[in-house]
Amino acid sequence: MNRSFLFVPADSERKMKKAGDAGADALILDLEDSVAPEVRPEARLMASEYLQGKQDVWVRINPFDSEDAAADLEAVMPAEPTGIVLPKARSAADAIALSRRIDELEQRHGIEQGQTRIIVLCTERPEALFTLHGYVGATERLLGLSWGAEDLSVAVGASANRDEQGNWLPAFEMARSLCLLAAAAAEVTAIDTVFTDFRDAEGLLRYAEGARRTGFSGMLAIHPAQVAVINTAFEPSTAEIEHAESIVELFDANPGAGTVGLDGKMIDRPHLAQAQRLLERAKHTKNQK
Repeated sequence: MNRSFLFVPADSERKMKKAGDAGADALILDLEDSVAPEVRPEARLMASEYLQGKQDVWVRINPFDSEDAAADLEAVMPAEPTGIVLPKARSAADAIALSRRIDELEQRHGIEQGQTRIIVLCTERPEALFTLHGYVGATERLLGLSWGAEDLSVAVGASANRDEQGNWLPAFEMARSLCLLAAAAAEVTAIDTVFTDFRDAEGLLRYAEGARRTGFSGMLAIHPAQVAVINTAFEPSTAEIEHAESIVELFDANPGAGTVGLDGKMIDRPHLAQAQRLLERAKHTKNQK
C-alpha cells in the first residue's frame, strides 16, 4: 500500500534520475501534461529505457480517446511498467477499454496476464463525476482511484479551486469526496491529489495528515521535496499503533464478543476492523523502509 506517488516528466533523464533517489514508494513517468506534444516520441523512448528492470514505476499515458494514448502504450508496455495511470477518464468504460488493450499487449510481449495495474484519475472531466459507481467490479487491474482539480477547474470555467485559506471550494471538495467514496465502494486504494505549492512543507503536512484521517491511503506528489513529508504523514503514529493493538488484544481475549470496553469507551466490531487495517498498514510501511 503505497504512501507516495511522485510524478516525473518522462522527457528529462535528469529529473527521472533525481526522482528515483527521492524515496517515493512509487514513481509515475508522465507522458501527458508535463510533456509537450512535439517531444512525446522522444519521451516515450526515454520512459521505456528508464523502466527496464525497475519496480514500482508507473506511466501516465494521454487520455484513452486520444491518438497519443495508443502510441504511449505501444512504447512502454514492452518494458513492463508496474501500471498505467489513466487521466481524464469519462467513465469506468475507459478503464475497461484500457484493460482490454493491456490484455493484448501483455499477450504480444509475453508479459504475465494481469500483471499491469491501473490507477484512474476519475474526476478530471465533469461528466465523470456522475458515473463513479461504474468502477465497482469494472476490472481486476484497477488498483486505485485518484482525482485532479486543475483540469476540472478548466472544464467548469473556475478561476480558482481553493479559497483564501487554502481549502477546496465546494465543487472540488465534492469531487474529492466522491473519489474517496468511489474507491471505497470499488474496494481499491484512494489516492489524494497533488499539493501544488511544493515550497510549503508545513501546509503539505497538514493537508496530507488530513487526507489520511479522511480515509485516503496515499497521495500524489509533484516534487521530490514533498516525498518525505507525505511518507511521514501517511505513517500511523506510535500512539495509534498501540491503541489498535489494544483493541485487537481485547477482542482476542473475548472471542465472540460484539463489544468490549476500552478506556471508558465501548468498542465494537467496526473498530476492530479499523484497528486491523491500521496495523496492516503499519506493517507494510515498516517493510518499505
